Amino acid sequence: MIRKLPSGGYRLYSRKINPKTGKRRNLGTFSTKEAAVKHERQIQFFKRQGG
Repeated sequence: MIRKLPSGGYRLYSRKINPKTGKRRNLGTFSTKEAAVKHERQIQFFKRQGG
């Protein structure tokens, strides 16, 4: 999940809520939305391929 920050950047959050904190995990902060989308695709790839 990508959210726009007040600073103008974009942050990638996990889809599931962390049970320990009750919030979503920060998976990276990016200056452009395209970079955040690219990283999200990389995460999805490695979740299924395994490295």
